[in-house]
Amino acid sequence: MRVLVCAISLLICCLAPTLVDGFEKPNVVVFLTDDQGWGDLGCYGHPKIQSPNLDHFASEGLRLTQCYSGCSVCSPSRSAILTGRTPYRNGVWRWIPAGSQYHLRTSEITIAELLKAEGYDTCHVGKWHLNGKFNSEEQPQPNDHGYDHWMATQNNASPHHMNPTNFVRNGEPLGKTPGPSSMVCAEEAIGWLQSRKDAERPFFLTVWTHEPHLPIESAEKYMKPYVDIDDEGIRQHHGNITQLDDAFGRLMSGLDQMGYRDNTLVIFTSDNGPEGKGTSGRTRGSTGGLRGRKRASHEGGIRVPGIVRWPGHVKPGTESDVPVIGSDIFSTICDVVDIPLPADRTIDGASMLPVFQDRPIQRSQPLYWRNHLAPSASQVAMRVGDWKILGSNDLTRFELYNIREDWQEKNELQSRHPEKFEQLKNQLIQMDAAVLKEGPDWWKNDKPRKKKSNKSPALPGGTDSTGKFAKVSGADVTTSELGFRLKAAGEGLAVKKLSQPITGRAVFTTTYRSNQKQGKTRNAAIVFGSQSTNDSTLKIGTAIGMNQHVAFVGGWQNVGNQAKVAADFQPMDSFDVTVDLDLDRHLAKATINNETFEFRLPPSMTEIAWVGFYVKGTETDFAELSIEQ
Repeated sequence: MRVLVCAISLLICCLAPTLVDGFEKPNVVVFLTDDQGWGDLGCYGHPKIQSPNLDHFASEGLRLTQCYSGCSVCSPSRSAILTGRTPYRNGVWRWIPAGSQYHLRTSEITIAELLKAEGYDTCHVGKWHLNGKFNSEEQPQPNDHGYDHWMATQNNASPHHMNPTNFVRNGEPLGKTPGPSSMVCAEEAIGWLQSRKDAERPFFLTVWTHEPHLPIESAEKYMKPYVDIDDEGIRQHHGNITQLDDAFGRLMSGLDQMGYRDNTLVIFTSDNGPEGKGTSGRTRGSTGGLRGRKRASHEGGIRVPGIVRWPGHVKPGTESDVPVIGSDIFSTICDVVDIPLPADRTIDGASMLPVFQDRPIQRSQPLYWRNHLAPSASQVAMRVGDWKILGSNDLTRFELYNIREDWQEKNELQSRHPEKFEQLKNQLIQMDAAVLKEGPDWWKNDKPRKKKSNKSPALPGGTDSTGKFAKVSGADVTTSELGFRLKAAGEGLAVKKLSQPITGRAVFTTTYRSNQKQGKTRNAAIVFGSQSTNDSTLKIGTAIGMNQHVAFVGGWQNVGNQAKVAADFQPMDSFDVTVDLDLDRHLAKATINNETFEFRLPPSMTEIAWVGFYVKGTETDFAELSIEQ
């Protein structure tokens, strides 16, 4: 079927004039950045970042305020742009490690293939990240997906963004390439445009920068605007945005000089939200106040900048809050060039042409996301109108939000809108089943993740000078003003055995805080279990370095495997904790300093015989644990 589609398109190209509804076929440029947050541009409200070229570009076109990536990690988002299909359908279900089996299959139809069949010249420069075996005959390369010319890297620029050494041009490694990675990409794109044999032929160009993905490195001149900022990590990150902004400006200037401006549709966006916690190092990207970051299915992980310029078709200086997603780029280009959408497969994207005319989009498929790296309670998400529902991997736990009224996703609404919740829950379950059924099942046998054990090493013995705990592992327990003090270089827990196991419902309360003289509270939790080992017990508490309250079974490598929730606190705070466990219903509700989160208990937890405290690499004081049944 794919061969037939391409053959028909090629025949149309040979017989039809290069006009669409009375105008010449437009050129198309898709400029994609890497890990750039929704708030990482001046035109999106950042108070410090200087992005003059993109700010000016926004004044010439349409700024999308609810633009989403196809996933909250990179490879899947890229596959959605090229195929118009949600990543679990097209097979690029995860970010692709070097050497892995995962790749964009040639059975998928890319927009580059369709445009090439329509007579377009096609070129890709920058990050590719759509195969594990890059520049190898074992897997498809950019030229196998419709590109005449390509200069790319498998994943990130190496060793970093300055003078990268891992670019490959049409199969030939280039060695060290002088300059910032984004500018190398811009200059390659301009050189390709200038070298084309027929400058009148329409072109399709994808420029995918490495900036501002780690390892971030910015040229000194791009950090000069931030010389008054003491933190080198902030200077490097902000300079990285200014660096890619300059590359974007260079490319736009090149289009102008070659006379392509007026007949070129340019789409600028990012592949997902910002990396890291945003509080240290060079991962200082901004979500603009949205909840979550890269890998999350909440808004901060998937809502990204989106700007469109198309002279004569997009009104300059306008904005739209109509939700759009990366897969829409495929369908939009098909609509613009008058290419029928492939009829032998599900296309999730919808044309954005109505948005260009300030009208809503009519969708056959809702906005949908699935990411196995997201927190366990929110790995699947769907948006319909103003409503957004998130679900756990197995779709047994859910969150419901009205994004128009609550763009920061602070107010969970399923109990207040039960009918809407039931409607969207059923729709999400059906949508998810259809997506998983259609795509390849690589995700069922993800070998790199299967190799990772969820068991922690046995903890060494500990000491207890209080005599209050039946078993202490990895920690030393002493008395403190609050009650008990646990000190551990790594993981440590102190537990006592209940006189009678709890099999129904119980409420536990305590307070914990740092030993004020010895440092910050980190990773403190209450411990529950039918056994007393680190591997077997449930921990509910606070992960300071992650800015989250968490619940997890086992050792620290499993942190958050039951629940994670972002929280607002200071490292030296005291934490008042209430945990309500209902073993009959297998439900848990935890409130820590007025932040409440709920989750399902693991199926194996049918009784609680041991309770106590847990720390990791810290010295923390705990009050006596109160138990009410």
